Amino acid sequence: MASLGVGLHLIRKRGAGRSAAVERRNLLTVCRFSVKTLLDRSCFETIDDTSPDFVNFVSILEHILSHRLKGQTTWFGYESPRSFWDYIKAACGKVPHNCIRSIESMENVRASRAKGRAWIRVVLMEKRLSEYISSALRDFKTTRRFYEDGAIMLGEEAGLLADTLIGLNTIDFSFCLKGEGLDGSCPAVIDYTPYLKFIQNADSISSDEEEMRTMGSSGSESSSPDKMATAASIFTEQSNLVSKCKRFEQKYRMALEQKGYLEELVRLREAQLSEAASHNKALQQSLADTHLSHTLEKEQLEYIILELQDQLTVMKNNDLRSRQELTAHLTNQWPSPVALDANAVALDTLLYRKTMGQWEEKSFQSLEQLSADMSLSQTSLGPTHTLSVEARPTGTHWPHQGKEETPSLRGLCGSLTSVASYKSLASLKSSECLASPATEISSPGFTPS
Repeated sequence: MASLGVGLHLIRKRGAGRSAAVERRNLLTVCRFSVKTLLDRSCFETIDDTSPDFVNFVSILEHILSHRLKGQTTWFGYESPRSFWDYIKAACGKVPHNCIRSIESMENVRASRAKGRAWIRVVLMEKRLSEYISSALRDFKTTRRFYEDGAIMLGEEAGLLADTLIGLNTIDFSFCLKGEGLDGSCPAVIDYTPYLKFIQNADSISSDEEEMRTMGSSGSESSSPDKMATAASIFTEQSNLVSKCKRFEQKYRMALEQKGYLEELVRLREAQLSEAASHNKALQQSLADTHLSHTLEKEQLEYIILELQDQLTVMKNNDLRSRQELTAHLTNQWPSPVALDANAVALDTLLYRKTMGQWEEKSFQSLEQLSADMSLSQTSLGPTHTLSVEARPTGTHWPHQGKEETPSLRGLCGSLTSVASYKSLASLKSSECLASPATEISSPGFTPS
């Protein structure tokens, strides 16, 4: 029983595979016949929505695009039927200047199947049906996601289908997108009768001729044998001529179809070649512009680097010169320790003699000599801090204004004689805080009347 069940399963599997293969072959063959019929009709009349050959072609194309199309799984695990328009939207979105958004925005087309039928008519008028199909087939990941195994769109025949549809680009279609053909509620039905032809072989033709002779002899007994032979020869010759004419007509149509197909293929390849050449030219121009801009930027950066190096060198030299000038200025600002000691001794002597009242002409001369030495040694001190002894008349004594003279200034003047006090002068910011001998002498307590 188990072996019988396995055998039945294999038989069913083989039968299902044969049915799928026959269905694919039938659809592709009928599609090829339909394309040839449209090419023949286009030579004599305009193809529109009312043409039965066009309606049949659209039905065939819908069956091919919907062959083994997966359903859409809902939240509850059920599969709802899906139209081929969902696959076209997902797979043909990268086609340049596509019409998908225009069809989605159509107000009179609501159903998914109706949008798919509108898309077929629009791309036929644009002469881009083969381009859309080829672009969808290149997106194999999306095609695999929408179709089950054994579908026409997943087989090798799909590439031949795209090549077959190129011939339709030679036809000027004209459709109305508001007609009854866009009704999504009506299913697509294929009419096979225009493509079913019975081909009679030679033996069958000879047997038909014998029957005709027999019928002619029985129907006309009074007719002579010569007339019967003449009629038979005329009938045979006429049938031969008709068959030859049909064969020539068929060959002519095949040659015409091949010519149109090759012309369209050459036109498509020329367009692709010109597009690739223009793209290559644009890339070369962009590369040249990029190289030129890179060269200019490099030269500008090199010039900027050299300029910055020169500025850095100048700034270093200026900084070094400023440091040297500042050092020299600070060094020459204060007098030497020897000059400070000599000035302090002279000031002590002057104060001592002033206190004791011994102001003689000799002492004033010595004081003038010391003042001259001080003016030469203290070049950095201002004229406001020095006292010109020459302005005082000789022999003039400092008057006492009732204030007792104390030796309080001796300590202040004597502090200038020490080396430590001189070192502390370097920390002062200016000479305004320095008590010079001239300022001490010109104090209000010793100002002469």
